[in-house]
Amino acid sequence: MNVKQLLDLGGRVALVTGGSRGLGLQMAEALGEMGARLALTARKKDELDEAVSHLKGLGVEATAHVCDLGKREQIPPVADEILKRYGKVDILVNNAGATWGAPAEDHPLEAWDKLVNLNLTGTFVITQIVAKKSMIPAKWGRIINIASINGIQANDPRLVRTAAYVTTKHGVVGLTRQLAAEWGAYGITVNAICPGFFPTKMSRATFEKVLETIIEATPTRRVGGDEDLKGLVVLLASEASRHITGQAIAVDGGQTII
Repeated sequence: MNVKQLLDLGGRVALVTGGSRGLGLQMAEALGEMGARLALTARKKDELDEAVSHLKGLGVEATAHVCDLGKREQIPPVADEILKRYGKVDILVNNAGATWGAPAEDHPLEAWDKLVNLNLTGTFVITQIVAKKSMIPAKWGRIINIASINGIQANDPRLVRTAAYVTTKHGVVGLTRQLAAEWGAYGITVNAICPGFFPTKMSRATFEKVLETIIEATPTRRVGGDEDLKGLVVLLASEASRHITGQAIAVDGGQTII
C-alpha cells in the first residue's frame, strides 16, 4: 500500500461524539474529507443539524444523533441506532466532554459527578458497546479518545484550577492504555490525543484571563488552530496507524516539554 492508500478512509464509518462544533467538528471534517461516512452525536439538535448541513456542503455524508453521554441510559439506544443505520462503526472518536473551574477545596460534588459521568463513564460506555457489537467481531477498529494535556500532567493553578477535569482526563489516558492492551489482539488500536490550549467554547473564559501567559509558556508562541488536530486524527483513524496503540499524544505547541 502506498501512503495515500494507507491514509484513505473510503468505506469506513466514523462516530464522533461531541461532533457538532469546535474540535469535534474539525476532526469530523478531516475524517469526511478522507472518505469516511460520519455519525455525529451531541446534546443539542439544532447544533447537530447545522453541523450535518455544513458537512454535506463539503460533500461529506453525515447524520445527526442527539445524545447526552453524561446520562448513561441514553447511550445504548443511540449506539444501536447508528449501528443499525450504517451496519458498523470502524472509527470511534470520543470527543464529548466538559470542564469545571474551581479550587479543589471548594469544588462542588455535583460538578465532580457531572464530569466523571460524561468525561469518563460516558466514554467507557459508548466504547464498550461499539467494540463489542462492531469492532471485535470485525477484527478491526480505531478508537481515538480526546483527552488533554491535563491527562498527562497537572495544570498550573496560576492559570486554572480544574481538579475534576484533570482527574477524568488522566482516567481517559489510563482507559486508553488498558483497552489498547486488551483489544490489540482483535485488530483494534486505541490512542489518546491530548490537546493543549485551543480556542473553543470550553476555553473561552480561560483565554480571557490568561491567554498571553499561555502563549509565553508555549515554545511555538501560539495556541492551537482549526487544522492542528486534523492530520493526527486521520493518521490514528487509518491503516497507517496499525502499529501505534496505547499512546497519549500531546498537540500543544511543545507546552508539556518545558
